[in-house]
Amino acid sequence: MGIFSFFSKEKKETLDKGLSKTKENVFTKITRAIAGKSKVDDAVLDNLEEVLITSDVGVETTLKIIDRIEKRVERDKYVTTSELTGILRDEIANLLTENKTEDGEGFALPEDKKPYVIMVVGVNGVGKTTTIGKLAYQFKKAGKKVYLGAADTFRAAAVEQLVIWSERVGVPIVKQKMGSDPASVAFDALSSAKANDADVVIIDTAGRLHNKINLMNELTKIKNVMKKVVPDAPHEILLVLDGSTGQNAFEQAKQFTAATEVNALAVTKLDGTAKGGVVIGISDQFKIPVKYIGLGEGIEDLQVFRKREFVNSLFGE
Repeated sequence: MGIFSFFSKEKKETLDKGLSKTKENVFTKITRAIAGKSKVDDAVLDNLEEVLITSDVGVETTLKIIDRIEKRVERDKYVTTSELTGILRDEIANLLTENKTEDGEGFALPEDKKPYVIMVVGVNGVGKTTTIGKLAYQFKKAGKKVYLGAADTFRAAAVEQLVIWSERVGVPIVKQKMGSDPASVAFDALSSAKANDADVVIIDTAGRLHNKINLMNELTKIKNVMKKVVPDAPHEILLVLDGSTGQNAFEQAKQFTAATEVNALAVTKLDGTAKGGVVIGISDQFKIPVKYIGLGEGIEDLQVFRKREFVNSLFGE
């Protein structure tokens, strides 16, 4: 069980508000897709396929969902259009369950792994540093001792932004001068955290995707250096993706999963976009659990991803 598992009424309201643009977009399109139809037939399914693809669910995932609905229609013989959103909700929830997306787990912190090391990757501008700050806040609120490592040493703005978050949350940060070796910063951050009996260390990394080989080499070096301090580090490699970029987020996920062993995802900026369907497609295509979703600017607006609540919010209870 993760340490951020409780789902309050306030969190549900934040989720509903954050996904409202996507919900409106999807429902408007579904209403058009079934206009004048009383039962689900081939024409409705063709229209639904278009709805899902244009809602950034992705082609492969859409075809899986349509296939499941076709089988259900075949089995039940007569399925009315009024039942369609309920069926859609169920099949998407089932798909997310099959894709290792645990419900509302977040990051668990095992007692025997201390400090627990989270390495955060993602291109510039996706909300990586903000996600780190909000994650640090959640850990601290849960009573954990947190350290940050500013290993994005190529951009002064990245280090400055992380310093602001460390001050805001009230957690220590380890940094070096601009242009320093990122692996050296990671080494220092883990050493300090270990010496001070910290529970968790979150390491920011450079958001460059100019060359996959360089990226791979840099991330591998950071991982190898961290292992000198904490032998099984990093315990999590969290890829942050900007949900508002839709299909571009798929491409970034492809690049980063090829460059390093990503085992968790955070999808940000869902509150300002109608492209929230991208969460479903990315979870399905990459078989990597979505752990967190970003639903606003507030410090509390990074939520643990709960598949059932997410799907209910999009398609109704």
